Amino acid sequence: MDITLLGPLTAYEDGVPVVPSAAKPRQILAMLALHADHVVTVPALMAEIWGERIPRSASTTLQTYILQLRRKIGAALAGNPGVDAKDVLVTRFGGYLLRVRPGRIDVQEFEQLVAAGRAAFHATDHCTASRLLSRALALWQGPALVDVRAGSVLELEALRLEESRMAALECRIGADLYLGRHAELVPELLVLTARHPMHERFCAQLMLALHRSSGSWRALEAYQRLRGTLVTELGLEPSPFLQQLHQAVLSGGTVPDLAAAGAD
Repeated sequence: MDITLLGPLTAYEDGVPVVPSAAKPRQILAMLALHADHVVTVPALMAEIWGERIPRSASTTLQTYILQLRRKIGAALAGNPGVDAKDVLVTRFGGYLLRVRPGRIDVQEFEQLVAAGRAAFHATDHCTASRLLSRALALWQGPALVDVRAGSVLELEALRLEESRMAALECRIGADLYLGRHAELVPELLVLTARHPMHERFCAQLMLALHRSSGSWRALEAYQRLRGTLVTELGLEPSPFLQQLHQAVLSGGTVPDLAAAGAD
């Protein structure tokens, strides 16, 4: 089965789509896919579908949804008599497990590429880091699970994935800064800082890119925009790193280590 979750939910078995149109079976498929090859417990599935108001008929209804998914998978496997839908969507004690061959789920590929990219970054192989992280970010086709109605469990999973995407983006930009791609990064960072006006890491990266490409005065403007937003919205001053960077740009001194604006 080939599954995408980083954007619209898609799932194909032998090239045949198996994503149901009904909302609750879609939630179940998304839950099982996010934890592929691991048991997802019945209580976890019920919490996702019904929240705190689990009906008395929940157990029977959940079994019905599982049966609907198996029928979709079974229809897709019609040309492969050696495999049964129950071998793909497996019943286990206390829950269900979706069997998926390695490399067939975009979330897993994303996480593997990000881990390798971050390892390359910390090994100062910034060219490899930029390449791997760019490949990871290219897997995204929109917000995670954008067309799945998310309950409490999937909502947290989507948030986790978005945080991971943002961290990967910060690291990739950090690698590109080390590679001297300052002018190339300015347009991208201008968009990112406009979308995330209180995001200090993106502001720091923009300041570094501007300082080393198109002039320090624009870097100082970027700092003042961020500071104004933080003070107005939160009553906070920028972080010590940003203040240090601001002073370095202002005085024409040596800017802080790029790693502080690249990856943790």
